[in-house]
Amino acid sequence: MSEIDRSRASRAEARTRIEDAAARLFAERGYAGTTIGEIAAAAGLSKPMLYRHFDSKQDLHLALLERHRDELAAAPIRELLDGEGDLEARVAAMYDAWFGHVESHPYIWRMMFRDTTGDPEVQAFHRELQRRQRETDMALLREFVPGIPEAELEPLGEAIRSSLYGLALWWLERPERPRDVLVAAMLRITRGLMATAAAPGEERADDGRR
Repeated sequence: MSEIDRSRASRAEARTRIEDAAARLFAERGYAGTTIGEIAAAAGLSKPMLYRHFDSKQDLHLALLERHRDELAAAPIRELLDGEGDLEARVAAMYDAWFGHVESHPYIWRMMFRDTTGDPEVQAFHRELQRRQRETDMALLREFVPGIPEAELEPLGEAIRSSLYGLALWWLERPERPRDVLVAAMLRITRGLMATAAAPGEERADDGRR
């Protein structure tokens, strides 16, 4: 490994240590209750070293949110689009992957689901995150449950999003509850929607809402 490669690897390792320490401290103490010095100490670095990677505590917080934003959506969507079995089995796999990611990153998802900063830029990020999740759910409904009136898609997308977020926050305070219980609960919530999806080649009743 060249000197340049070693330097890059060292910087990447330091950045990861900073982000991991910050995620844990932000989740445990909140944004206001965590200082840059405490994050640096938890990462085993000096404050000047931390500032080589992040300009401020806000910059670090936003970087963490951005890093994990897409991870939250990517794996579950793959389960639905590329998974095996009927629609209900793939939806169950999607929910299992989603809650599995929450379970594997409890500190991160406390940050993702709650804003403890009071910072307008971070609040805007959370609103944008919620909008993206809602629009993803709307797109999935259009794809897999065609025939839902357009006017109902946004509130239904919000119902799914808020149910997932609410259950995740509830579960983070009760980690002893089995993941399959949450998957089953979400399936009950969405089973009525899935029942309206016709099988391939099946004709739908003409109710004037296509």
